[in-house]
Amino acid sequence: MEKEVPKHYKNIRMRYEEYGQALSELGKAIKKAGPIDDKTAHLIQLGGAAAIRSEGGVHSHTRRALEQGASSEEIYHSVLLLTSVIGFPNVAAAISWIDDIVLNE
Repeated sequence: MEKEVPKHYKNIRMRYEEYGQALSELGKAIKKAGPIDDKTAHLIQLGGAAAIRSEGGVHSHTRRALEQGASSEEIYHSVLLLTSVIGFPNVAAAISWIDDIVLNE
């Protein structure tokens, strides 16, 4: 699966190199801080991205969860489980963004 990094993200990383490096180091430190495996971590982060209606975050964590071995069923279910927490409209939006990745593999 080809990783597509948004141009805006790349631009921020280039313009603010120290900031970008700090973000990378933070991500690495957080992963090392606990027992959650990478697949589960991306499913959790996918839920967070869905909750804040972050299309880019949903795309990114869908891709990354797939790369870590998550099935498309696990990805969709992780968002459907949020219905009573974030509401159907947010879940529907997230599903459409997941479709962008899963249906275009």
